[in-house]
Amino acid sequence: SSADFYDVEIMLMLKEGRIIFSLDFSIEDAFTELRKKGLAAATKKSSRVAAEGLLGLAHFEKGAAVIEINSETDFVARNDLFQSLVLSVAKAASTLEASVLSKERSFMFGNFQLVNVKLDHASITRELCVRDAVSEVAAITGENVRLRRALYMSSQRGIVSSYLHMSPASGLSRLAGLVSLEVEDDQEGSHSETLKSLGSSLAMHVVAARPLFLSKELVDSEVLEHERNICKAQASTAGKPENVVQKMVEGRLAKYMEEVVLLEQKYVADETKRIKVLLKETAKEIGKTAKIEGFLRIEVGEGIEK
Repeated sequence: SSADFYDVEIMLMLKEGRIIFSLDFSIEDAFTELRKKGLAAATKKSSRVAAEGLLGLAHFEKGAAVIEINSETDFVARNDLFQSLVLSVAKAASTLEASVLSKERSFMFGNFQLVNVKLDHASITRELCVRDAVSEVAAITGENVRLRRALYMSSQRGIVSSYLHMSPASGLSRLAGLVSLEVEDDQEGSHSETLKSLGSSLAMHVVAARPLFLSKELVDSEVLEHERNICKAQASTAGKPENVVQKMVEGRLAKYMEEVVLLEQKYVADETKRIKVLLKETAKEIGKTAKIEGFLRIEVGEGIEK
């Protein structure tokens, strides 16, 4: 049975008229060969669709990093080795030096695949680069496992809050929200507790309400024109005069803004308030202007054709 797992060289030797057997192999070499075969098999699986998996979240002093690692099935995503990989890679992303981070609030780390990550699991207990760690977990699980993206959000003059929806363990989820909040002239962080409470609530809102833009001014002009044409086509079928059609179009565009613009949305925890009103109330409470710098909503597998 050992021959099923290790490359074993069997030698026949003649000694003093008797035939004896010698098994000449190194356990270390055998495992190395086994890993090579497993990694080769993992490479073959790389063309298979991997739309399941988990997000890993890790906070650092001025923000948070989120990574997505995909698998083919939810079964593997529930595996403790896979979850250990996700948490380790997220931690590695959060400890990158500031010089490595882009000025953008979210991006895919260009050289992140080569960053070292420390795995601490019964199956793998050593330091590897991210690329090799992902490949080894793929070899062990027998599925196409891949790092899809690594994102981060930071705030130099505020805080970054997060929300993980239905988290199976600390730092893990399939759906996450991040919100960056800033208070004017709050260098000492005297309002941090108020901000943390608001930030957590807003991060949960982002997950539930799915905003696409922060403010009306940031709505993409092509998206706006596309919606305008749809609204106009719908209103024209009513057979109304042109001036009435125009008012209908503007009314429907306003409704669209309320659906996709974060500041215009109704707060999911209290629909009598809009997010911009919630911010004004917070500003009044602390006596300083509070604003949202940015937000992210990340879901496992979004955009992948299954």
